[in-house]
Amino acid sequence: MKDSDILALFLARDEEAIAACERKYGAACHRIALNILSSPEDAEECVSDTWLRAWQSVPADPPKKLGAYLTAVTRNIALDRLRMREADKRGGGEADRCLDELADILPSGDAPPDAEVLLRDLMTRFVLSLKPEEREIFLFRYRNVETVSEIARITGKSPEAVKIALYRCRNKLRDYLKKEGIDV
Repeated sequence: MKDSDILALFLARDEEAIAACERKYGAACHRIALNILSSPEDAEECVSDTWLRAWQSVPADPPKKLGAYLTAVTRNIALDRLRMREADKRGGGEADRCLDELADILPSGDAPPDAEVLLRDLMTRFVLSLKPEEREIFLFRYRNVETVSEIARITGKSPEAVKIALYRCRNKLRDYLKKEGIDV
């Protein structure tokens, strides 16, 4: 199928456009993503994201060379994913660790929207109820996503003292939420 025919399918909002892109440019896009990411799963996701981005953008601004456009989109998505992966390595995955620490305390994400508002209010009241030193450590960890060693450096405490303070804050949070009727 010619590029002009594929573009016509995009303009007509015919989903066959995605299938045609996959047939004609899928191998090239997959190869580019795989060369950048070295992960077949990540490469497959990048190519899927490429088709989505094409579906969203092509009708508004049809490219002159579809193949060049799709491979450039794939390259950019793969590079963004690589940068995120490298940033996670530099940050040590600290955000994931913070979420894991709170996973047993906070309710699951299946709560209705009004429950989220209630939880946000309760969290604000809880943070304000902490002693200033506890509040500072709690906020550095769970709002600013700082590492324990960085919090220790900032506060002048030992890493062990920070860990103990965070442990006690999490227990206080669990007790506070239970007292307020939140099932944890």
